[in-house]
Amino acid sequence: MNRRTLIIAAAAAAVIIAALGLNWYITYKKPNTVQEGVILIYRDATYQAVEDSIKASGTIKNLKSLERAARKRDLASHFEPGRYVIEPGMSNQYIIRMIANGWQTPAKVTLRGYIKTIDRLAAFLGRNFEADSAAFATALKDTAMIDSLGFRPETFIGMFIPNTYEFYWTSSPESVIKRFKKEYDTFWNGRRDRLAKEIGLDRNEVMTLASIVIGETNNAGEMPKIAGVYMNRLHRGMRLQACPTVIYAHLDTEPGLRRLLHRHLQIDSPYNTYRIKGLPPGPIAIPTVTAIDAVLNYEKSNYLYFCAKPEFDGTHNFASTYSQHKANSRAYNKAFREREASRKASNAA
Repeated sequence: MNRRTLIIAAAAAAVIIAALGLNWYITYKKPNTVQEGVILIYRDATYQAVEDSIKASGTIKNLKSLERAARKRDLASHFEPGRYVIEPGMSNQYIIRMIANGWQTPAKVTLRGYIKTIDRLAAFLGRNFEADSAAFATALKDTAMIDSLGFRPETFIGMFIPNTYEFYWTSSPESVIKRFKKEYDTFWNGRRDRLAKEIGLDRNEVMTLASIVIGETNNAGEMPKIAGVYMNRLHRGMRLQACPTVIYAHLDTEPGLRRLLHRHLQIDSPYNTYRIKGLPPGPIAIPTVTAIDAVLNYEKSNYLYFCAKPEFDGTHNFASTYSQHKANSRAYNKAFREREASRKASNAA
């Protein structure tokens, strides 16, 4: 073989090697994502479902190169269920390794206050995990689990503390519930337990009263004062006469109830604090942390009553005597009737 032939052969080999190298780079190492997206792979997913989820994410620039790389790495036989976040600049190789090895990205789950029932809590959790609301409802109503965690069905909803948590999407309902219990124990630190003891309430009673307070107002500045009114009534042996508890008692029959009538106050229910003395059996909703701390640090006063202000600004007038309270109530009811009459007149015009 002469020198010219050797040079040509070497050049051809170099071109082939370069082409192979370029092809390898494009197939495995070249960034192939254009935006952030999420791929969800269920436990019983077929590989077709995996491919469909990848396409639906809208993140892949060159689907053909990813499919080619996935075939060569036999991803169809080695994928793990999970929630995978695709970020800009990821290569096919990293995406394949991520799905094959189950490198999930934890999801942030923000639990807010005032979820009223276990079924509504189950619906919320079912929107954030692979397990659906039915699976969560079953776990949340498991009396053996509830008992093992130190609660009763009536108090169990008070175990869920509003906050932002990180979970893996594939977490089982049981593991999610146990995680909330761990956070509950962390939340009830020495300071909060000490404050609860000082005001004469246990944890469940604090959560129950806090759920009533958040039912009365969203105004954080008023919460300690409203909590103080209820504490004064408890200390005097008076009925709480808390409207949110009566609304809760009618939740199954009148779920949209907002304004109470006299007939609503006659319901025979342990949650009707117009008829029973003391606190109801458990929280009427998940209270916010602000409401919980408002109970633990309630405002000392002589107030026994409060009524919404006639300005309809979400705040209240407070009173120490029933006569003062009746005057406040008359002012509010007059303003309410006038507002309703004006609204009807506007609608009729």
